[in-house]
Amino acid sequence: MDAPVRKKARARRETVVNLRMTKAMRDVVDDAATAVGKTRTDFIIESTHQRATDILLDRRLFALDEAQYDAFVRSLDARPAPNAKLKALLAAKAPWEK
Repeated sequence: MDAPVRKKARARRETVVNLRMTKAMRDVVDDAATAVGKTRTDFIIESTHQRATDILLDRRLFALDEAQYDAFVRSLDARPAPNAKLKALLAAKAPWEK
């Protein structure tokens, strides 16, 4: 009666990651996976991948309105204020010159 369930083609998984969690945590993961129709493994992999991507993008990609962008560019273009550490850095020989 039901149409055959087709599994999505998956990229070959070749790396194993073992982890431990409390039974209560596993139960929450299982409930969430069931709620979205995924296996525990697929749910953990997709959730972890999404969170990792979000964290990395938060550190690399940011959106600014025009005024914020102009201020950002001005700060990048501005010369740094002279300070002892900067003077020492600029006076030091490069490692390949030593």
